[in-house]
Amino acid sequence: MNIYQKKLRWKFFLFLCAIAIGIGSLLYTNKLVKKLSEQERIKIELWAKATSLIPETEVDGESLLFLLSVIESNSTIPVILIDADTNILYSKNLDSTKALNKEYVEKRLYDMMQENAPIEIEYLPRKKQYLYFSKSIILSNLTYYPFVQLGVIVLFILVAYFAFSSSRKAEQNQVWVGLSKETAHQLGTPISSLLAWLELIKQSDDKGLPVEELEKDIKRLYKITERFSKIGSQPSLAVNNLIPIVENTINYLRSRSSKQIRFDIKVQNEIIDIPVNPPLFEWVIENVCKNSMDAIEGKGEIVISISENGSTVTLDIADNGKGIPKPQFKNIFKPGYTTKERGWGLGLSLTKRIIEEYHKGKIFVAGSDMGKGTTIRIVLRK
Repeated sequence: MNIYQKKLRWKFFLFLCAIAIGIGSLLYTNKLVKKLSEQERIKIELWAKATSLIPETEVDGESLLFLLSVIESNSTIPVILIDADTNILYSKNLDSTKALNKEYVEKRLYDMMQENAPIEIEYLPRKKQYLYFSKSIILSNLTYYPFVQLGVIVLFILVAYFAFSSSRKAEQNQVWVGLSKETAHQLGTPISSLLAWLELIKQSDDKGLPVEELEKDIKRLYKITERFSKIGSQPSLAVNNLIPIVENTINYLRSRSSKQIRFDIKVQNEIIDIPVNPPLFEWVIENVCKNSMDAIEGKGEIVISISENGSTVTLDIADNGKGIPKPQFKNIFKPGYTTKERGWGLGLSLTKRIIEEYHKGKIFVAGSDMGKGTTIRIVLRK
């Protein structure tokens, strides 16, 4: 399992934990709300009983005072008392600014009828009243609390994720820059020495030495140094014909790869001028083609198609290799993702950086079929 897959599993595990906490909180709060609702109904039933006993109570100051205290003790639960003809007789704990508004009280009565069954009060033989009630403000707030809590948890996770991602990206950028500068520095000295030796070989009389091939490889090393030195700083872009850049890169790969790998370049026009940085763009072609070469496992075909449409240039690199699973289309460009046993998972990540950050273009998997091949697409603007 590669580093990226391990990180992905940890992220998924943490996400599941957050969901479990949210659901647990929601279930517990709902259970608490249910208990409080039952207690509020018991209080209202007690209130209704006290109301029904007042007309029957003999003139006994203490008893009357007790019943009135029970009635007055309800200071949170909204109630409306009506008679058998649905005339509103009494209301309490409604919005004090609207309590005298008849339409408002009738609207609250209708809502209460939908929310709870009424409590019947028989205060005289064959004389009945009906008490309707709704949740107290505290209980109503508690009902919505878990959703608010869940929202806060989700918001916190999102903020933490974006903050962590930004911090990690900045750290990765510093690593990229440091690694690139150090690599360029380390390569610089031996390359200078090789160039000096090459000049001495050219001046010698021994014509049997493979000077031309040696010169190509030394120039290649110099180009690699130049590429690494440009990572971390904004490279200059100049209008160049894209076709020779691609052809030179493919010719180099062709001469240093298996004869069983066939490279084919298809171009719409012989001249496609576009702002690019040649050393870095050659690096992009190399990285994508090397991944294609790994996919076809030393035997197959790689087709490079270049076309232009208005203000955009599209470059497709297609192979007939083993393919990429659809869920991994985006992951292959992330640092650390690799299917090779000894791979670092940096090639396509660097490629994405060069195309999207330096050339302001796009690179993505245009399509892939398992066992049939993959097409990587690069889109650049003129």
